[in-house]
Amino acid sequence: MALKSVLSAAQFTREDLDRILELSRQIELELQKRKTIPRLGDYVLATLFFEPSTRTRLSFEAAMHRLGGKVISSVGVQFSSLAKGETLYDTLKMVEAYSDICAIRHPVEGASQVAAANIKIPVINAGDGAGEHPTQALLDLYTIEKHCQISRNRLKIAFIGDIKYGRTIHSLIQLLWHYDCELVFISPPELRLGERYIRLLQENKVIYTETENIEALLQCDVAYVTRIQEERFADHREYERFKDRYIVNRSLVERAERKLIVMHPLPRLSEVSTDLDDHPAGVYFDQAQNGLYVRMALLLELLGVKL
Repeated sequence: MALKSVLSAAQFTREDLDRILELSRQIELELQKRKTIPRLGDYVLATLFFEPSTRTRLSFEAAMHRLGGKVISSVGVQFSSLAKGETLYDTLKMVEAYSDICAIRHPVEGASQVAAANIKIPVINAGDGAGEHPTQALLDLYTIEKHCQISRNRLKIAFIGDIKYGRTIHSLIQLLWHYDCELVFISPPELRLGERYIRLLQENKVIYTETENIEALLQCDVAYVTRIQEERFADHREYERFKDRYIVNRSLVERAERKLIVMHPLPRLSEVSTDLDDHPAGVYFDQAQNGLYVRMALLLELLGVKL
């Protein structure tokens, strides 16, 4: 793998993606036989999460443990020396001294790029503000491949909810243009995809449409639902206006014109009904599980260790 760090979905070629998907598949199969694959016993992962996280942080740490490695962590700005006024640079230099690879989540867009530019160990962007979340995009792609075989089929994929601030969407669309698919963005006009990403879609000749009508997902193969993110709004009244605009439930999904899967990066609020939890279309818990396999694959790749 030519990449020394994982900072943006834009870094990946189709060959990179094929290799990561295949390695993730092998890891998933191997973990069905045994609980650990001890390949990283001499390595330490540092997880630096300065913004709330459950699935991403735990799956990174579980991935390292399943590979036999060790984890050190710092969770929350208030519990780190940043709260004392230490610069991010100084914190990162300490992490470089104590670990072999780090995953960082930060509320400021571009923080992981700053980290990678200033330390010598591999850096993984685990989410930076409203920017990107490339490892989430990789596990999303793996989920779509498992359920819909995107590498062989032409798919129509709907994104529903917060398109403007949804960093998981920003990363995933940059992987999807390597495949034969059409994208549908369903959101209020105020939360539509930003001009930067519109330009990228046009430059990569991706067919896409934008609409406010949730029923557009009925003609799709994948419905990728996101919550309206309260933390991205300066005015709480704006959040209240949008928060329950779209709800995907069993009765809606069962009207779909083709086999449909419903994905969600989680956490969810009301936008995906619990009546889909035991429905074949609801794959979001499998999607979260896939994060373990994909992040194990990335740790091996970035550290140059074979499965």
